[in-house]
Amino acid sequence: MSTTLAAPPPEHCPGTSSEEAGKSNACAGCPNQQICATAPKGPDPDIEAITNRMSTVKHKILVLSGKGGVGKSTFSAQLSFALAKKDSQVGLMDVDICGPSIPRLLGLEGQEIHHSNTGWSPVYVEDNLGVMSVGFMLSDPSDAVIWRGAKKNGLIKQFLRDVDWGDLDYLVVDTPPGTSDEHLSIVQYLKSAGVDGAVIITTPQEVALMDVRKEINFCKKVGVPILGVVENMSGFVCPKCSTKTDIFPPTTGGAVKMCHDMDVKFLGSIPLDPRVARACDEGRFYMDEFPDSEATKGFQKVIEESTQVSCRL
Repeated sequence: MSTTLAAPPPEHCPGTSSEEAGKSNACAGCPNQQICATAPKGPDPDIEAITNRMSTVKHKILVLSGKGGVGKSTFSAQLSFALAKKDSQVGLMDVDICGPSIPRLLGLEGQEIHHSNTGWSPVYVEDNLGVMSVGFMLSDPSDAVIWRGAKKNGLIKQFLRDVDWGDLDYLVVDTPPGTSDEHLSIVQYLKSAGVDGAVIITTPQEVALMDVRKEINFCKKVGVPILGVVENMSGFVCPKCSTKTDIFPPTTGGAVKMCHDMDVKFLGSIPLDPRVARACDEGRFYMDEFPDSEATKGFQKVIEESTQVSCRL
């Protein structure tokens, strides 16, 4: 299990796996010095097992956003549904340990994880769409998961090492908000196996863009390619008269300007549609039920763009 630091490392930190960790001159005065000095050294022995398990997965896509409530899980669910409808073999892994909403979004609440001699078996929506989430381990969906970083990291490692995903065309990883334990763990554990990249979700207003810029910088620092940015809830289009109203005004130019400023790809925008929320509450595939809606057109464009970029990498 990876070492969890109590504070940011010094500028010339030798690294937690180094034999000099906690002992070099650069470590003097660091609040993490004792932790690093006594922690196990060397590479994580589980990385090889994870890499072997992930060798049967062609494409690995992270869905990220520094901000909560922008629709990461909704997008992850619709992306997974859409890829499965194209006859791809798809896995959806929910690493939002404290807020696992994926079971509800895919109509799987109350399901349980099964074990076999090959590992944990995903819970299947269809024969070609499997799901793994801590939500399947809760006796009640309302139970609070009150875990520190080390325990979260351990479960993420198990999802990657012990789940028998089989041969997959795509593994979609839904993440919580922020740039913390879960994000560092998934990047660390998948580094050897390779990640195609991240789709970053935002809404148009500056209060969301502030955190999304941090997420973009996180990806650049840890070496995760950015497939592009999706502007979700980009105005409300009336399903009767097609009039568009900005619910979250883009006061600083929205995602388009941010992408231009930060030199990342803008994948497209998805308008608000209350029927998306209803479909998610009921675990249904929105795009199948409302194929001609403006939101479906938005989903189709950004999904096509993101998967094309992923396949080119």
